[in-house]
Amino acid sequence: MTAEKFLAEIFGTGMLILLGDGVVAAVLLTKSKAQNSGWIVITTAWALAVFAGVVVAGPISGAHINPAVTLAVAINGGIPWSAVPGYWLGQMIGAFIGACLVALHYWDHFKATEDANLKLAVFSTAPNIRNYPLNLISEIIGTFVLLFVIFSFGHNGSGSGLASLGALPVALLVWVIGLSLGGTTGYAINPARDLGPRIAHFILPIPGKRDSDWAYSWVPVVGPLIGGALAAVVYQWVFTDYILKAIAH
Repeated sequence: MTAEKFLAEIFGTGMLILLGDGVVAAVLLTKSKAQNSGWIVITTAWALAVFAGVVVAGPISGAHINPAVTLAVAINGGIPWSAVPGYWLGQMIGAFIGACLVALHYWDHFKATEDANLKLAVFSTAPNIRNYPLNLISEIIGTFVLLFVIFSFGHNGSGSGLASLGALPVALLVWVIGLSLGGTTGYAINPARDLGPRIAHFILPIPGKRDSDWAYSWVPVVGPLIGGALAAVVYQWVFTDYILKAIAH
């Protein structure tokens, strides 16, 4: 992996988290002008945050900005396996930096907010009903949809590879995933999106914060990786191996 791609993943993922966690802070924290503006605002801004991240990193690294995307692309041969650790490290660094910038931007609002759970929610996801097996399934399904449709963009003539998909269709996809499937766990669908900011919450001296809920932290990491891997395997089998074999016969 080149240094240019590594930096692109840092900046792309950082932009994603700055704007994505930023809207959560705007909606949840006390005395924000956007306080209590609701789920539609959060899902819309997250979609546009993806748009911004893809615009930044797309032409350089393919804008994975998500370890589950990187894993799925590697499984389908889009990048060498040797490049995976570099992508993942860049994504984690970017997510951490983006979360730190959100903390700085909203620092007075963190101080004005009494509910420690709301402060944690700015940084990381959590289910409204804690049921680890079903929470894991929610993350698997959401990420499966993300990767399966992304692969479908390329198959349907939008170009070859993630770098040529363009930012808008991916943003719309993330928007509908949030609206339709995000109500259970908050749709992390991205290990870096959850783990990087959760680490930032743990390290930063956020006033009045609670623990970082490490008991749940494995779900938004393991679930998306499983969902991404399944999407890569199923897509490859259905639209490449299966169809080619059918045509051959």
